[in-house]
Amino acid sequence: MDAKLLEKLDALPTGPGVYLMKDRRGQVIYVGKAINLRSRVRSYFNRTGDTRVFVSLLDQLLGDLETVLVSNEKEALLLENELIKKHRPRFNVLLKDDKQFISLRLDRGQPYPRLEVVRKYERDGARYFGPYSSAGAIRETLRVVNRFFRLRTCTDHVLANRKRPCLLHQIGRCPAPCVYPVPQEDYRRSVDEVVMFLEGKAGELVEGLRLRMKRAAQELKFEEAARIRDQLNAIERSLERQKIATTDFKDQDVFAFHREGDRILFYVLWVRQGRLNGGQAFPFGSQEFPDEELLASFVNLYYDQGSFVPEEVLLPLELEDGTGGLEALLGERKGERVRVLVPKRGEKLDLVKMAAKNAEQAFVERRRTKDETDTVLSRLQQRLGLRNFPRRMECFDISHFQGSAIVASQVAVTDGDADKSRYRKYKIKTLEKQDDFASMYEVISRRLKRGLEDHDLPDLLVIDGGKGQLASAHAAMKDVGVDSVDVVGLAKSRDLEVFDRDAESARSPERVFVVGRKDPIVLAQNSAEMFMLTRMRDEAHRFAITFQKQVLRKSRVRSALEDIPGVGETRRKQLLRHFGSLKRVGEASIEELAEVVGPAMAERVHAGLHGHPEEDAEDPVREASLDDASGPVDEKTQGGSPPGAA
Repeated sequence: MDAKLLEKLDALPTGPGVYLMKDRRGQVIYVGKAINLRSRVRSYFNRTGDTRVFVSLLDQLLGDLETVLVSNEKEALLLENELIKKHRPRFNVLLKDDKQFISLRLDRGQPYPRLEVVRKYERDGARYFGPYSSAGAIRETLRVVNRFFRLRTCTDHVLANRKRPCLLHQIGRCPAPCVYPVPQEDYRRSVDEVVMFLEGKAGELVEGLRLRMKRAAQELKFEEAARIRDQLNAIERSLERQKIATTDFKDQDVFAFHREGDRILFYVLWVRQGRLNGGQAFPFGSQEFPDEELLASFVNLYYDQGSFVPEEVLLPLELEDGTGGLEALLGERKGERVRVLVPKRGEKLDLVKMAAKNAEQAFVERRRTKDETDTVLSRLQQRLGLRNFPRRMECFDISHFQGSAIVASQVAVTDGDADKSRYRKYKIKTLEKQDDFASMYEVISRRLKRGLEDHDLPDLLVIDGGKGQLASAHAAMKDVGVDSVDVVGLAKSRDLEVFDRDAESARSPERVFVVGRKDPIVLAQNSAEMFMLTRMRDEAHRFAITFQKQVLRKSRVRSALEDIPGVGETRRKQLLRHFGSLKRVGEASIEELAEVVGPAMAERVHAGLHGHPEEDAEDPVREASLDDASGPVDEKTQGGSPPGAA
């Protein structure tokens, strides 16, 4: 080990803090926290019999070491989160984002509250229910609530501006507080029943509904009694499917994991009001650090994503630094005491064992899926004669609108799964007119130059197109000096000429063009290899079209408003913010425009907009919200939805 590193190890402080391990290029490869920095960091070099690959290579990997002292363990947890999100180290557990946690929000502070789907908890005084394991589970819950509890589903804006009741009122699923004077005490009763239903308080809810049903029948209100009867049946069916997990009816998150070598899968089991509410698996690879350290890091990051903090957190093993700092941090986020427990017996231990079984099952299923994916990738490599195993693939597509607004997209797949962190959008900079070949040359050149700088090149480039696009991409690779990446072109199926008028139209198969080969390769059209390539190509096309529409909207808004003398970026945003879209700006009177930009400018804007008959306000491309008109588009902006596991 380097002499300077040895000196740093000898001079490490003994207080709580965070340490950053860097490789010889200065890149952070691991961030950890400790109550005693000296003891923790030196333990990596003093452990005897430690067979982990990372530890055995630490002498060669480690180039530098930094430490940051803090006052207590809670501050160390917070700082560790921030540094992991900032540096995204290679050997840390990394959660992608908070979009996987779906919950329901109910703001009882409003006169007529509604249930809304959210993806992040906030301390705003509202009630949150969840998280739910899937969009299907939350849709089923909303279906029952909307049908039988009759809360409004419209947004606050619609509630304030609607003039007549909607279809949901007409079919008896909403009392229409937007139009009619619905008594708040009646609506509040429905809200209270929704809360009891979502909390799983079956006995109290069912008893109250039965009393209301009997009272309605006694008062000869048979239609209302029948509606409450149907509501009772639906609630009982729904609650029967929820398994009772504990008898103390607490909100709990139960953590467990299954590990094989450097691959680990964490599983979180959600218990709400004593009932199982679902769970979710989080797989990770290249994890060489101890179980206790990885578990502490994962739990810390999990709640840092904005997840709901329950009353109790159950863990499968003791953390190396104890649970005091984690309890303090979670209690601060929740606003009340949170207990972090490692159960040894009873119902809580049974929950941890249940979570561990789910973790093992999810690990086995994922391993089986990964083995199947590796088989498909191996067949693809063999069939196309690729030099590299195509574990990391990127697909490129060029899109334009009548020869203008030329853009390109890059979508990525890693081990058969969409890798959204490597999605990219490009504006073509060197061309004024449409030229697909030159556009492809520019995009591939820019991608490979950046890849050489960042030491981040894929195994395979898939070009949407035939021989011409493939030749342009290959020329760009040669000019940039990249010869270690495979490249193929994927040509779409097309209609073939049929001379027999009575015959059905025929289509060519999807074809794959390979550099140096005259004829295309035709894979079996229903094979998994073909499915993987076409799904990636279709996703690249969708992503490019989406970006192109954004560019067109912004250019149309600029051409309609900014061509008017005196209307710049600030006034354009003011108008769009006030009216909501360009269409509504065009429909506004001079008096309405004057409220935003003043009388003189209002006349100029009105004349400018109505002096352009070609600006059709009904054209959906010309409509734009404030978000559509706020600033330039970054070519590296991520977006789009994944094509799904191939």
